[in-house]
Amino acid sequence: MVIYLEIMRHFLFNLSLLIIFMYISLMWLDRQGKMSFPKRGMTLYFIAAIFTCFFFSYELTDTIQLDLRDVPVILGGLYFGVGPLLAIAAIFIRGFYGFDSGFIANLLLYSLLAVLLWRLHPWFIKQVPKFRLIFSVSFIFIISLVTVVCLEFINPPEEKVDVWLAYLFIPPIGTCILAYSIEFVRKNILLRKHLIKSKKLEVVEQMGAAISHEIRNPLTAAIGFVQLLQENGVTASKRKEYLSLVKGELESAERVIQDYLTFSKPSLTSVEELNIRRELVHILAIIQPLANRNSVQIKTSFAGIGFINGDRQKLHQCFLNVLKNAIEAMPAGGILEVETLFSASHVTVTIRDNGLGMTKEQLDRLGEPYYTTKEGKGTGLGMMVVYSIVRAMKGTLRVESAPGSGTVFHFIFPSAKSKTLDSFPIE
Repeated sequence: MVIYLEIMRHFLFNLSLLIIFMYISLMWLDRQGKMSFPKRGMTLYFIAAIFTCFFFSYELTDTIQLDLRDVPVILGGLYFGVGPLLAIAAIFIRGFYGFDSGFIANLLLYSLLAVLLWRLHPWFIKQVPKFRLIFSVSFIFIISLVTVVCLEFINPPEEKVDVWLAYLFIPPIGTCILAYSIEFVRKNILLRKHLIKSKKLEVVEQMGAAISHEIRNPLTAAIGFVQLLQENGVTASKRKEYLSLVKGELESAERVIQDYLTFSKPSLTSVEELNIRRELVHILAIIQPLANRNSVQIKTSFAGIGFINGDRQKLHQCFLNVLKNAIEAMPAGGILEVETLFSASHVTVTIRDNGLGMTKEQLDRLGEPYYTTKEGKGTGLGMMVVYSIVRAMKGTLRVESAPGSGTVFHFIFPSAKSKTLDSFPIE
């Protein structure tokens, strides 16, 4: 009875190895986050599978080796179009076992399969998944049936039932399992691509709605003042006032466009070595009037040394956005702290307020396209710009917050290596 099931045992063991190798390959593919099957990687898998089949084959006679080599050859040829290459690999490996009648039969079979699979692949890959699965199983069943029938004519085996059961059941079952695994991963890849495309379209829709809203408001106001200017009897003082208001509204629209361009193309146009303390002093001087109007006291604690490489204009834009948000988060007044720390490798800027703070959900979504915590008063462009500029300057941004406890921003930038002493005094 043990001898009776010897071929079945070999085939089942062989199949288990193919399934394990396929699982490892697909798991690696998923970990890499690939959006398609890498043809080279899958070709290597199928060649390794063919070699494994030969290595654990059942020697029926001195010239006949029984194994599952047909399974990887057919699956690789149908799904990935590498049938000729796999057929050549099967012929080449078989040559190591001797150039006998078994090699000649192997040569004829795989030469035919190479041409057939090469012609079938373009048609096969266009079919629906269910049909591909059924076709693969049917194809391997026919090949296995032909193999068994040829064995009966060339060298009738003593274990007829064992051979017939092994060839007519194990290869189709193995093909079904492996083909289903490939189809499952293909479906996940397609779903992932569709999800990414949907997210992109959603972002575009949000972007268009937010930008059109933010630009339409100042343009509508500007058009209104232009219409007033066209009326008869407008005094010189009123004309000057209206023109000033039109200019302000157009500048507001221009700032929205500039924020969008900074987010979409966060490249640095002019990189120079910056004294972070000096730049912050300049930025705080700009934001001081807004802090005074909101009864916010600004406290600073600057390290004596601190140089980074970056774009001065974009650095100012980045910190002005964060400082403005921090001040607006303290409607009843409060304290805004700005601190810098220096090490040989990094310069850290910490901005801390004791304002309203953010929930964990708000914190997780901070920096998302067009997400704002200002309840309809903002577009979310400001924080998107901040994250883009920090990334462009090879820095990182960490944010800590809790409702009622304020918010802390930690900006960490690589230190400029050419400076070790602070030669720029505070102005």
